[in-house]
Amino acid sequence: MVLMEGKHGVSTILEGLNLACPSGFAIALHIKFSSPRYLFQAYPLEWIAYYTANGLVMRDPTVRWGFENTGRIRWSALDVADRSVMEKAAEYGLDFGFTVAIDTLGSRTVASFARSDREFTDIEMVDISELLTGLHADTLLLEGLSPEDHFALKRLSILLTRG
Repeated sequence: MVLMEGKHGVSTILEGLNLACPSGFAIALHIKFSSPRYLFQAYPLEWIAYYTANGLVMRDPTVRWGFENTGRIRWSALDVADRSVMEKAAEYGLDFGFTVAIDTLGSRTVASFARSDREFTDIEMVDISELLTGLHADTLLLEGLSPEDHFALKRLSILLTRG
């Protein structure tokens, strides 16, 4: 399948992001209304379960920032009154991170990337943002994917989830 292969294939990009983000990432690609066309989560399973069970997406300052802005921002630079989501994330090893929001032709992608040991460097943020931009562009016009290709994308998301 071309989508998954080659220098800039989806699987290659996701593998690169997986290596660059020791504590994982969450990517919501091509959000329409409030639902992404594709969702890739490579955070620890325990965090994903807690986040989902407690409906934190509704209070997550990274998600709010991603819907209101484009570009990128370190989590430590977010101007939020309620830091409870970020403090809870740190309990699961998501101490440092940044969020990227892209909007192309009305298609919005919001992603966050995490690590536990230190802030991402400016160069790392640029490199990761470029990978995300490639992923956003590569999947922008995938309306007509076969069921097998959709399944392969979903499987990639599951394989990347850290257990």
